[in-house]
Amino acid sequence: MSGGLDEKVNPAVEDTGKVDYVDHHEKNAMHSELLDDDLMRNAFAAENAEHEITAWQAVKSHPMACFWAFLMCFTIVMESFDMFLNGNFVAQTAFKEHYGVFHDGKWTIETKWQSALFQSGQCGAFLGVFMAGPITNRLGYRWTTILGLMLMNATIFVSFFANSLALLTVGQLLEGIPWGLFIANSPAYASEVVPIVLRGACTATLQMSWSIGGIIVAAVTWVYNKRDDQWAWRIPLALQWVFPTPILILIFFMPESPWWLIRRGRKDEALRSIERLGAKTKTKANDTLAMMERTVEIEAIKGGNPTILDLFKGTDLRRTVITCLIYASQNFAGNLIANQATFFFEQAGMSTDFSFQLNLINSCLGLIANVGSWFLATWFGRRTVYLWGTAVNLTFLFLLGVCASIPQNSKTNYAQACLGVIISFVYAGSLGPISYTIIAETSSVRLRALSTGVGRGAYYVAEIPMIFLASYMLNPTGGNMAGKCGYVWGATAAVCYVMAYFYLPELKDRSYREVDIMFNRKLPARQFKKTVIDVRENE
Repeated sequence: MSGGLDEKVNPAVEDTGKVDYVDHHEKNAMHSELLDDDLMRNAFAAENAEHEITAWQAVKSHPMACFWAFLMCFTIVMESFDMFLNGNFVAQTAFKEHYGVFHDGKWTIETKWQSALFQSGQCGAFLGVFMAGPITNRLGYRWTTILGLMLMNATIFVSFFANSLALLTVGQLLEGIPWGLFIANSPAYASEVVPIVLRGACTATLQMSWSIGGIIVAAVTWVYNKRDDQWAWRIPLALQWVFPTPILILIFFMPESPWWLIRRGRKDEALRSIERLGAKTKTKANDTLAMMERTVEIEAIKGGNPTILDLFKGTDLRRTVITCLIYASQNFAGNLIANQATFFFEQAGMSTDFSFQLNLINSCLGLIANVGSWFLATWFGRRTVYLWGTAVNLTFLFLLGVCASIPQNSKTNYAQACLGVIISFVYAGSLGPISYTIIAETSSVRLRALSTGVGRGAYYVAEIPMIFLASYMLNPTGGNMAGKCGYVWGATAAVCYVMAYFYLPELKDRSYREVDIMFNRKLPARQFKKTVIDVRENE
């Protein structure tokens, strides 16, 4: 599935009948003239050490780096909380009776408002991710996140005091702006502060934070679904205030990414950050600083100050396309079923109360799958996990469609519900979390803040119409398809698989310097895994 051999070969001497690439030693000589000899020796030592260290050794030597990476990723719990909250509101009895219409003997939220509630927050986040890059390049990850948390506290007021679906929709739109800042910066920061061997596991905690938000929402809405007044939905909305302030206080003490500080010329501060993140000795900290300086200097020689237009030039265009495709594909392989799980279970024939219980079980299983993804990301390649996860999910999605197409009874209803849980579990343990790892590793260091923002923008461009489609397919006032939506999502998952097979490279255990070199050489995606890059190469 990985599309490559285990052994590594140098593509410059592959049996192709001709030399594929220019003489790398000439390039190295050109770049070495611009790099200090001592810096180069220290950089060699640091990069070799990062390749030799095991995952467990890295955790023991960099516990604070892991903590700060997780905390940064945990900010996404607020987007998760609110997204799952809307998914549960449209299934909540009191909410439906207050804001819904009576259709076919029961209350339901109209498709247009159901879509609006889901889409408004994503529209706000779309604005936020494009603001994130320029703001982060200027202020850094730390202060940008603090700004977003302050904004989050303010915008929750609108949703909490809303007395109509229209005002609630506006509140969701405003809340979405800080979500965009969080989701653009979290994978980028996490990937920059931990050793290479931990990048997969630490960036995958984004999906775990998403699951934690889902578990809290599932538990809260199940409890408050028994109420028949406005507090059935206002109390869950108020619980959003639990997150921003404590996280803000912790983020205030978080070290800034040393990569960002080096790009800003603040090397003394970068050295202090490296020491706080886990460097045990001054020598090790200086070596790590040299490794970062080397990569940043080479990228600066090639591109200068970063602008959003740079994302669409030269080899960075390919990296941007991969980032955008992987981000957008999260909407096409079962994720939207997971986001509307309670409503999906209702449409599959489950009772309202059992649907809420099943959603809580589904969210807990998702958390277990997320923890499992840490080991998958460490043991297997990013490409392998993504392709296998997509292949398994598209199989179950088509099975879901078949199950919904045969004569229906209680057994087929339970089968649809079980398949919905399995699809969510597979997504949460494979292609969901590994997508964040791929996104964080694919972009160049120089353009990372901009790249993750534009990539997440592609996610929202894909998600906003897909939310409408998902709501239409499930809603009794729309397509009323229940499990037959598996045919649609199975087909889109198949497209994702084909695109990834041909275009997704393997970046596991690669330093950012190595990733830059392989993209600059324009290697085919399936050759990345078996390509050897010498530690002395600077191209």
